[in-house]
Order: sequence, then C-alpha cells, then structure tokens
Amino acid sequence: MNVSLENKDKVNALLTVRLEKADYQEKVDKALKDLRRKVQMPGFRKGMVPASLVKKMYGKSVLLEEVNKMLSEAIYNYIHENNVNVLGEPMPNEESQKEIDFDTQEDFDFVFDVALAPEFAAEVSKDDKIDYYDIDVTDEMVDMQVKMYTQRNGHYDKVDTYADNDMLKGLLAELNEDGSTKEGGIQVEGAVMMPSYMKNDEQKAIFANAKVNDVLVFNPHTAWDGNAAELASLLKIDKETAAEVKANFSFQVEEITRFVPGELNQEIFDQVFGKDVVTTEEDFRARVKAAIATQFGADSDYKFMLDVRKHLMDKIGKLEFPDAMLKRFMRQSNPDKDEKFVEDNYDKSIEELTWHLIKEKLVKANEIKVEQADITVMAKEATRAQFAQYGMLNVPEELLDNYAKEMLKKKESIDGLVNRAIETKLAAALKEQVTLEHKPISAADFNKMFE
Repeated sequence: MNVSLENKDKVNALLTVRLEKADYQEKVDKALKDLRRKVQMPGFRKGMVPASLVKKMYGKSVLLEEVNKMLSEAIYNYIHENNVNVLGEPMPNEESQKEIDFDTQEDFDFVFDVALAPEFAAEVSKDDKIDYYDIDVTDEMVDMQVKMYTQRNGHYDKVDTYADNDMLKGLLAELNEDGSTKEGGIQVEGAVMMPSYMKNDEQKAIFANAKVNDVLVFNPHTAWDGNAAELASLLKIDKETAAEVKANFSFQVEEITRFVPGELNQEIFDQVFGKDVVTTEEDFRARVKAAIATQFGADSDYKFMLDVRKHLMDKIGKLEFPDAMLKRFMRQSNPDKDEKFVEDNYDKSIEELTWHLIKEKLVKANEIKVEQADITVMAKEATRAQFAQYGMLNVPEELLDNYAKEMLKKKESIDGLVNRAIETKLAAALKEQVTLEHKPISAADFNKMFE
C-alpha cells in the first residue's frame, strides 16, 4: 500500500492511495472463509457450501467492502500520523480519478481532493484590550427577588373594599341602552376579573373603593380596548362574537379577594438557603444580591467571548480557504438546496469556520481538556441556573444529580454541555491573559446590546 499527498496550493491537496492485491487479498480470503461458515444455500448443509461457489456469488461484494475499509483506514492513519490539518472529509477527485473495474483489476488507484486548513497564529497578550461588562446589581433587583420569595409564601384574604390588584367575583349582565338588564342578553355567574389589568383608565376608575354587594356599570369593550381574547374569556363566548359586543354591563360584586405576601422571616430564609444558614434580613439580602451577581457573571463572560471573537477575527484578518472544495461540501450536505443557497450562505459559513479554527488553536494553546467530571458539573450548574430563575437557590444536591443524569442521557445535551465547559474554561484562561477594560453597565443597557 502506498499513500502520498501532493499540495496543489496552500489550501488544496491531492491524496493518492494505491492498493495492490497483496494488500487486501488476505483480508478478502478471511472474509469469504467466515462468510462460508454462515451462508445457507438450498442443497447444501450450513457451512458446507463450496468455497468456489461462495466466491462466485459474494466475491465482488466482499472485495468492495474490504477495499473500502482499508481505504478509510489508510486515509485516516495518514492524516493523523502526518498531522495534516484537513477541513471536512477527503472527496474523490473529479478529474484524476479513473473508473475502477473490480471484475478485472487487481491493483487500484484512488485520488482524493483534500481541503487544508489555512495556517495562521491565534495569540493573545496584555496588549489585547477587551471590554468586560460589570452588570450592576441594584437594590431594586434585590427588592424584586425578595418580593418574589415573600409572594411565594403569601395567601389570599377576603376583604370588603376593593383596592388595586384585588380580584373581583360577581354577576355580570348585559344591559340595554336605557340601562335595564337585556332580556336574553349575556349573563355570567361567578365572573372573575381584575380591574387593574383593564387598558382604559376611566373604566378602571369605576371600580375604585367598590364594596361587596355594589352594582357597577362599565363597558368591557372599552375597558379592554376591544381585545377579543380578553372579552371572550370574561364573557364566556367565542372571540368572533366577543369582538362585536360593545354594550354596557352591570357587575354585582359578590366577593373581593386580596393577595397578601408572606412575611420575610426565618421560614423564608431556610427555604431559600437551607436551615439556619441565614438568620438576618441583612445577610439574606446580601446573599440574594450575590446570587444575582453570579447569574450576571455568566452573561458577562458570554459577551466577553463574543468580543474576543470579533477582536481576534479583526486582528487575524481574512484567511484563505479552499472555496471550491468547501462549496462542494455545502452542496453535498444540502442536496435539497439549489446553488443560490450555497452562494447566499457561504460567507456566513466561512465566518463560523474561521472562529471555529481560532477557538481550536486557543483551546490547544491553553491545554484545555474536558473530562467526564466537567460535563457532570456543567449539567448540574445548568440545572442550578434553571432553578435559580424561579428563585430556588437551595436545591438539594440529590435533585441536581437526578436532573443532571437525565440531561446526560441525550447526545445533543452532552454536545452542548461539552461546548459550554470548553467556553467556560477558555473564558477563564483568556481573562487572565488579556487586558480587561471593565465597564459598569445597567442590566437594561446590557440587554440592549443583544437587540
């Protein structure tokens, strides 16, 4: 067997593999021998079919299979042993590859086009200045988070007088123009609504200080600005009909319900951070603030890597790629798409490929490796972050482990976690190597950068 590589230019090469009979014959003979033991034919006992007959019937297919295996192994081994930095898989050369007759030939020549990755340096130092956004955790954010915890422990009370955000329950009845109840009109018993959600302030004001047994007249169509979905829900009719209902309605208040948040006490402290970990409101608020800051830190790191990407791509500049080969890849990978699809998406693909190659070099230079333990930790952190979004900071380790195990059963989840682990480690390494230009920023302004 002979394998050789000929560079056509910096990013294109021809890979030639020559297989002679002596290279594959032993493997073919063994495969036919193994097949003979298994094959069944009428008139012969299993394993007793003549070797000549087996060869006649299956010889060519076995030859093709063994040659293909040897060819794949030869290409793989050559590329890895010689550290050839290829893009994609080698593809048969459309000009030099001669048609092969497996019935008559004993020696075979295969010629492949090989796309080579461009040579470039991807390095960072303290001369590289990268923005790093420190997202401000405000007292208002802490207040909102604390409010969420107290609301979670809240309860509903029955009250006599309506105030904003209370819920009303009562009898809803459609009226005639003269204010009398419309015979055969829409009536809803036990109708529930929250006037604070009305779109019209004048209609909303009708319910101010309303008391149980009061009868109030309002216009639902005006109150909810003609929103068919809102009206349909209130009036218990379909949206098409609701859109046409513009009459006034009476509402007899039967019940007023008010949500009362729970008190910020030791019970909540224990629920959020574990029993007796926090004993004062001051410490509780400080820990809540730290938890929010941790979530923001991950967001800052994400933006940092985006800025690193742009900085290095601008620094390195436009790279030379084997365009013709890469477009062949795109056409083969998208057989249902036309040539316009390839042309329209090629530049974006090259941009992503460029960053992929840059990141590969950075990962190698920083000796970043991802072990199984890293993937498990990342799965638990992803789960922890999901719970944190709902204010659940004291999630038992057993529960995190169970969620992580479920994530690790799916290949797509594992791939995503590996990438996140690499990004996390790479971000940590690069932050030590470049000069960080710290920029305080509000959460609102930070989010605007992604709009």
